[in-house]
Formats: sequence, C-alpha cells, structure tokens
Amino acid sequence: MPGISQRGIQIPASPIRKLTPFADSAKAKGTKVYHLNIGQPDLPTPAKALEALRRIDRTTLEYSPSNGIKSLRDKLTGYYSKFGINVSESQIIITSGGSEALLLTFMTCLNPGDEIIMTEPGYANYISFAMTAGVTIKTVTSKIENGFALPSVEDFKKAISPRTKAILICNPNNPTGYLYSEEELFRLRDIVKEHDLFLISDEVYREFRYTDEPYLSALCLPGIEENVVVVDSVSKRYSECGIRVGMIVSHNASFMSSVMKFCQARLSPPLLGQIVAEASIEGTEDYSKECYEEYLGRRDFFIDGLNKIPGVYSPMPKGAFYTVASLPVEDAEDFCKWCLSEFSYKDADTPEGFSGETVMMAPAAGFYSTPGLGKNQVRMAYVLKKEDLARALIVISKALEEYNRK
Repeated sequence: MPGISQRGIQIPASPIRKLTPFADSAKAKGTKVYHLNIGQPDLPTPAKALEALRRIDRTTLEYSPSNGIKSLRDKLTGYYSKFGINVSESQIIITSGGSEALLLTFMTCLNPGDEIIMTEPGYANYISFAMTAGVTIKTVTSKIENGFALPSVEDFKKAISPRTKAILICNPNNPTGYLYSEEELFRLRDIVKEHDLFLISDEVYREFRYTDEPYLSALCLPGIEENVVVVDSVSKRYSECGIRVGMIVSHNASFMSSVMKFCQARLSPPLLGQIVAEASIEGTEDYSKECYEEYLGRRDFFIDGLNKIPGVYSPMPKGAFYTVASLPVEDAEDFCKWCLSEFSYKDADTPEGFSGETVMMAPAAGFYSTPGLGKNQVRMAYVLKKEDLARALIVISKALEEYNRK
C-alpha cells in the first residue's frame, strides 16, 4: 500500500471536531449532547437571503468570475464603509469561506520555510493551513489571568527571526473572545512597520463586539496600508456557515494580483452561496441587531453561570461567541472524552425520550502550540439558546463533581 505524505501524517486533528465519534456514540445510546464545541450559530439565516435562494431562476448554474460576482463585491464596499473601511470592489476577492481566504493568503504571502507569528491560544485551523502551505508557526502566549490580552512588544520581538514574514491575529478573537484595543493594535502596527511584515487580520467576528469602544480594523491602521490583509466571511454574521462565502480584502495591489492566480486555478467561488450572501448585506439591519442582542444575553448568562461552578474560571469575553475557561481537572481532554463516553446526567428536567444529558467541549490544548499549555482548559461556544445553556451549565457542574470523585 502506498505511504501517506508527511504533511498528511503531521497535520493535527481539529480539537473542535476530534471528539465527534464519542459524541455520535453518546447520541446512539439516547443521550442528549449539548454542543459547546463548535461555533455553529443556531439563529436563523435572514429570511431575505433564503428567499433569494428560492427565487434563483437560472437555467444554468455557471462558474462565477474567479474573484467573485462584481455586484456582491460592490455591495461589500458599502458594508465595509459602515466600519470606516474604505475599499473598492477591486480590493475584494471572494473565496470559498474564510478558510480558503486564509490558505490563499498564506500561499501568497509566505514561502515554504517562512515563519508567521500568532498568539496562542489561537484558532486551531491556522496551524493546519500553515502546515499545508509549508509555513512554520511561532507563537507568543496570551494568558487567562489577564483575560488573554495581547502579549508584550518584547514577546513579539523575541519571536521575530530573519524568516519571519507575517503576524496573524484574530480580532475579535477565536477561541478566547478577546477584543484588541486601539492601543494594542497600534503596538502591532509599530512592530509590523519596523520589520516590514504582513499583518493578516481575521475579522470574521467584527459584528460581535460587546463594548462601546470604537471599532478599528487593521485596514485602518495608518502607515501600513500595503502590509495589511483582512480575512472575512459571512458565515457567522448571517448564520450562513454552509454557503461557504468568505473574502480577502487588501489595499496591496501586488498581493491581490497574485491571489488571483490561485483563484483562477481553483476556478470559482460558490455561485449559489454568493447569491445568498449578496441578498444578506442590505436590508438586514434589524436582523443583525437582534442577533447581537441575543449573543450578548447568552454571553452574560453563560459566563456568569460558569464562574459560579466551583473551580471554574472564565474571563468575560468582549467579542465573538467563545470563551476559554479553566476547569478543576488535570487533563481537560480526558474529562471531555469521559463526559461523552462514560457520563450522562438525568433529572426531572431531562427531555423526555433521552437517557440522559452530557456536553461536548473542545479541549483547549489543541489551540496552543506550546506543549503542556491549556491542559486544564476548554474552549466553549455560547451559540445555544439560553434554555440549553442553562442545562449545559448544570451538566458541566454535575460532571465535574462526579469526575473528581473518581
């Protein structure tokens, strides 16, 4: 039998999905599983977008332009202008989700063997995309004790080497929910400018910022306009994860021209997804406000509930819909597996027809590159309705009690 590539062997399994077989087994036994492991919004997609899907009257589902449908890119310029981001449609390329946007950005900005600096804990798939592109990830560590604030300038400078070509951030952050301040972004700006690096900014969660502080996109940082690449997606802000529409946005014409070569090689982003995305951008302001208020309420409820469980600590996230929490266990991955394979909780409020309830969480060690870090932490997404979050909190509390009696 032919051998598997070293890339295929070494690429890590996703900490978000790696325990899925255990969850599937639990469900097969009749156990209700509360999915806190994945940022899959349960809120409805805008009715306007779904109606656009139903009314497609094409007789042929053709390729779209490799950089995306122009009318979608035109509408996106108006969307970005609301956030103080001034770009033309030629400075936007549509991709097959934010994931492809990241991978194409890595392939365009970095050569095999180059290095990119990111904070840890960080979105686990960044590591997978970097390995696919032959790029080395170097990390600077943010800490739960100060809410996962941006590490110091000194920490970043220690990580810089002659092979360093970019810094990657996610703002608001997945997995921590941290929102970088204007002061922190200007600190990054100065490092990028001093060392002439790319600043790749994943801004997928910009709609979910739970603060009155003004929003600042990396695209608006003065003095590094040619250095910045923003990765974006409609998945989260319109509950449209399945349409796979993302985008790359940059003022750097040479970079965008090179990205287009990769886009032409993969032919076209999803046609139907683009139609849905375009219909979502205008006339959905009330929808966006309702989603924001719902997630804000879920955040307050869930984080307050977590911190009432003995031994559990979660900082208050300022953005996105995730938190990284520490648990009173030595090995969070073992605890997460145990919750799915050996534990189920049942009381008078357990839904009828289920043998019990449990939770699925993402072990946070998979969001760190440094061995040993995050071992007692989990990432959780508060994307369930409050009634389900309330049940999940009870289950987590009862599971910890039983697990620590073993």
